[in-house]
Amino acid sequence: MNQLPFDGVLCDFDGVVHLWDPDGMAALDRAWGLAEGTLASAAFEPELLHSAVTGRLTDEQWRSQVTDDLTGLCGSPERAGELVATWGALAGRVDAEVVDLLDAVRRRVPVVLVSNATTRLESYLAAVGLDQAFDAVVNTARIGMAKPDPRVFETAAGRVGIDAKRCLFVDDTLGNVTAARAAGLTGLHYRGIGQLRAAVRPLLDIRARRGSRCEAQYGAEALEFGIA
Repeated sequence: MNQLPFDGVLCDFDGVVHLWDPDGMAALDRAWGLAEGTLASAAFEPELLHSAVTGRLTDEQWRSQVTDDLTGLCGSPERAGELVATWGALAGRVDAEVVDLLDAVRRRVPVVLVSNATTRLESYLAAVGLDQAFDAVVNTARIGMAKPDPRVFETAAGRVGIDAKRCLFVDDTLGNVTAARAAGLTGLHYRGIGQLRAAVRPLLDIRARRGSRCEAQYGAEALEFGIA
């Protein structure tokens, strides 16, 4: 009988492993004399963003469209282009505690990065030193579908040869977690590293995985930290 609670971990990128400055885009709006939220509204317009994260548009094409959409508000194509280029040069912060924890998990089970991302993801991972931090990377722009599509979870688990239903799925977007749970995965709506530590503790502590006492303890932690 398999004593491990999971055979693998599927983990989101932005909002879990990697954090953006929440004021980054708004600060650029202010610098360009625009109303706060202007850049984000253009960049994350739902249909346009979906095209970018499912690979219908490359990252370059996506940003070019954002530039076109901002040209009128910025006053010229050149000024809009400068805004989008400055936005593109922003770098987020890697949460080293999360990376270290996932590295420890990898000694027990595979960890797959699963991100609704553009075609820039792989080069960005290399730039921030995370290109070797996971057993596999599933960039939705490369597979033509995005979370919460359940096929994304199956694809991610398949990359490391495991059953998706035997995976812990970690994401900061509740809708993605809800979809993963509906597909039979264990879902963790990520709000802080304490939750993740509790969820993976049975993987890291052999003694904690043994006996009914451990299982009862794990179940209590699951309820406390929102795992289901």
